[in-house]
Amino acid sequence: MNQQAQALEHASVRQFCKAVKVPVVGANFVQLAEQAVKENRSHIGYLEALLAMESEERDRHAITHRLHEAKLPRMKTLEEFEFARAPQIPAAKIRELAEGGYITRAEPVVLIGECGTGKTHLATGLCVAACRQKRRVRFTTAANLVNELVEAGQHHGVRRVLARWMRYDVIALDEVGYVPLAEIGAEFLFQVIAERAERATLIVTTNLPFSEWTQVFPNPRLCKALLDRVTDRAHIIETGTESYRFRRTVEGRQKKKAS
Repeated sequence: MNQQAQALEHASVRQFCKAVKVPVVGANFVQLAEQAVKENRSHIGYLEALLAMESEERDRHAITHRLHEAKLPRMKTLEEFEFARAPQIPAAKIRELAEGGYITRAEPVVLIGECGTGKTHLATGLCVAACRQKRRVRFTTAANLVNELVEAGQHHGVRRVLARWMRYDVIALDEVGYVPLAEIGAEFLFQVIAERAERATLIVTTNLPFSEWTQVFPNPRLCKALLDRVTDRAHIIETGTESYRFRRTVEGRQKKKAS
C-alpha cells in the first residue's frame, strides 16, 4: 500500500473512531498496530490492547468527574492518613469500609471525636475511595446543606433539591454539632436523612456524643427520630479527644528546632 492510500485509510479510521466516540482508539491505533507487528501479536490481541486503552481512559475520566462532582473541601486520601499517630482509630475497619460494601448495603458511617482528630480527613478519604469505584458522591457541611434547603423553601423548591440530593450514592455530612440549628433547619436536615435511610449511604462527622445532640436539634422528638436513622446499622467510629493535627504540628516544630 502506497503512502497516500495508507494516509487515507488512517484518516478514515480516525473519522469512524470520532463518529462512534472512541478517541483513544483513534489516537493510538497506528502506534499499537506497529507494536503488534513487532511483537507478532494476533489481530485479537491487537484489538484487546486497543479496547483496554479506551476502557482505562474512560475509567480515569469517570473517576475525575466523580471527584469534581463530590466538591471535596481538600483532596485527602486514606493512604495519606497517618494511622500510627492515631492508634485509637481502627485502621483495619476504615480500610474495610473503603472497599465499598457499606455503600451497597446503604449503611451509615458516623465519625465522632473532638476537633483535629481526623474526622474530616477520614470522611474525605472514604469519599475519594467511593469516587474511585465510580460512585456518585457529595461532600457538604450540615450548615451548608441546611442553608441550601432553607433557601429552596423560600422559593417552593424543597422537593426538587431533595430529589437532587437523593441521586448521590454517598453524602458526607461534615460538622454536625458545630452550629445549633433553628427548628426549620433541623426539620429539613431530618428530611434528607430520613429519605436516605436504608436506601443510600450517609457519612456523618460530629464533635458531639449522641447524648448531646439535643444541643443542635432542640426538638427532642425530632432529635430521637434523627438519631434512630443515623445510628441504625451504622459503623460508629470514635476518633478520640486528642488533636492529631495539633500533635503533628508540635512534632514538626520540634524537628525544626532540633535540626
